[in-house]
Amino acid sequence: MPMLIEGSCRCAAVRFEVASHTPVPYQLCYCSICRKQQGGGGFAINLGAISSTLKVFGKRDLGLYRASIEDDEHPAREISSGERRFCRKCGSALWLHDPRWPELVHPFASAVDTELPAASERVHLMLKYKASWVEPDIRQGDRTFSLYPEESIAEWHRQRGLWIE
Repeated sequence: MPMLIEGSCRCAAVRFEVASHTPVPYQLCYCSICRKQQGGGGFAINLGAISSTLKVFGKRDLGLYRASIEDDEHPAREISSGERRFCRKCGSALWLHDPRWPELVHPFASAVDTELPAASERVHLMLKYKASWVEPDIRQGDRTFSLYPEESIAEWHRQRGLWIE
């Protein structure tokens, strides 16, 4: 049975729960969107979960943000298809959903209240876009990527025997 993950915003106006096969917070994203949305340390950690299991409490206080992207990979400004949800009262970032992958939702680890399994190794991605002041804490066994790794969150968990059926 997938792990039930519960989360909330800082003021508790919005709470959520969602089931996840892939609850290990191993993937650190240094892109400007993640960093500025919920990454006080210069990165954000997004989990993977099953979108059909997402239950939201306090929907009236839920906001939606879709980032404008213009960088080396997107030379013409475009609006991201990713729908970033946040609390309109306190501003806490909660999760990301992208209609291109309707079966998935990505809770931000920073909003999760449930005790999560520790990652024995981590993936640092989008390092090309990290802030100049950020010095990634790269440990033995960690992998680094200028942009994205080829393996998905699901593949990473399966390859390490961490997938929760």
